[in-house]
Amino acid sequence: MPEISIVVPLYNEEESLPELMRWITEVLSTHPWTYEVVLIDDGSTDQSWRVLTSLAGQYPSIRAVRFRTNYGKSAGLQKGFEMARGRVIVTMDADLQDSPEEIPELYRMITEDEYDLVSGWKKKRYDPITKTIPTKIFNYTTRLVSGVKLNDINCGLKAYHRDVIKNIEVYGEMHRYIPVITKWAGFNRIGEKVVAHQSRKFGKTKFGPERFINGFLDLLSITLVGKFGKKPMHFFGPLGTFFFMTGFLILAYLSFQKIAFDMTQMTSRPLFFYGLLSFIFGAQLFLTGFLAELVSRNSPRRNTYSIRETLNIQSNEEI
Repeated sequence: MPEISIVVPLYNEEESLPELMRWITEVLSTHPWTYEVVLIDDGSTDQSWRVLTSLAGQYPSIRAVRFRTNYGKSAGLQKGFEMARGRVIVTMDADLQDSPEEIPELYRMITEDEYDLVSGWKKKRYDPITKTIPTKIFNYTTRLVSGVKLNDINCGLKAYHRDVIKNIEVYGEMHRYIPVITKWAGFNRIGEKVVAHQSRKFGKTKFGPERFINGFLDLLSITLVGKFGKKPMHFFGPLGTFFFMTGFLILAYLSFQKIAFDMTQMTSRPLFFYGLLSFIFGAQLFLTGFLAELVSRNSPRRNTYSIRETLNIQSNEEI
């Protein structure tokens, strides 16, 4: 088995792939480690797969999968994690903005410093201000909510111990929050390393302004799922109990006034409608928590993707 697995999700990167493989090979050939490069073609519409097919003949370290359609970066990373065989897994983007020269130090930090995850920090970036300012806000908000003290949570260049990637699952667009998912999975040794950020050489970014809105929504989702995914009643139960008891006490108070003082206009009071609404809302929240408990206990999640082609994957290997 290889010592290092380099997982690279890609989408329409036909121009970058030859230089990327040359760069990776050039760096790692000077070290004694065995390695593999796992490339996930996320339904590219250009000639990326043809380029990969050509490169596979030149670089035997390549193992690749091609999706039939574009599922997103999270799907590519998850499939790469499932395929990775190395002791240390390094993820990087295919656009040449991540430097393979960072791999040896990332590997050392995992194997010698015994980190579970090491995230890159692109301290000096070559991005426009329209991207850097929202990124700083995003990182600050994520640190505040999650407690993961990283300066660049969404950096694509990361290194993981094998145990981490085999015990987490990345879905939706949760690739932005892998350090958070890792922490909530019980892996607390999370480090950071300043890494070089290269200016984009080919093509253009695949992420538009909507990523910031989606990122905020994903942060809310991952926070709730991470803390309450296995125990949803702990979230819905207290809220439901609070509203249910509030409504119950209000209605009990109004009922007492009705009986004791013969208040014929009780149902016309705003307090009556608030109590009724609170009572019903609390019952619904409690019922939601109960149903969520049933779902979480009986429906293990498993991602499946439609694979179109593979390279250097054994016929009996699960992909």
